[in-house]
Amino acid sequence: MLSGRRLDLVNPSPLDIEIDDIAHGLSRVARWNGQTYGEWPFSVAQHALLVEHIAGKLRTSTPKRWRLAILLHDAPEYVLGDLITPFKAAMDTDYKQLENRLETAILLRFGLPGELPDWVRRLCKRADTAAAYLEGTQLAGFDPDEAKQIFGRPRELRRISADADLTPCPPQEAKRRFLARFAELAPPVYHPTRRATRSA
Repeated sequence: MLSGRRLDLVNPSPLDIEIDDIAHGLSRVARWNGQTYGEWPFSVAQHALLVEHIAGKLRTSTPKRWRLAILLHDAPEYVLGDLITPFKAAMDTDYKQLENRLETAILLRFGLPGELPDWVRRLCKRADTAAAYLEGTQLAGFDPDEAKQIFGRPRELRRISADADLTPCPPQEAKRRFLARFAELAPPVYHPTRRATRSA
């Protein structure tokens, strides 16, 4: 990692995970394999921000710690990349095991339980699916009927999309926004160093 950490993918340690590495990696990983409109790819960092935003709309009383968990829902992709769903489904269980181990290490690193409560998982899944619908129809060329068939049309579409930001931005800006939101949600002990924040 650019932080100097050496991350063992087979047995990842929470001690080798840094939020600046996560933000840097996610800001450079493209959603939809880069097949989106706009000058820049829509990054996984932006997707994470969108999902966390939607989750807050769906359940306004969600405590900060669980919103942090939702912000980090795709954090393993800073190392593993963003595989499209059909490709993921075609792979054997080894990939999923790597992803799960890395996700657990990331959650533990930032003071969260390695296994999230079921209601948090369900909320995250709802928000993630709604984000996929919005991204698909606004960025990836899906018509609404096709997106509805694949993802389902969110019941709260008007409410969640009113102030959702789906404008692709440069990686350094996506990283800055991701780190800023992390700093709002995470306890101060987990905040990136001032040096890392300045370099974002």
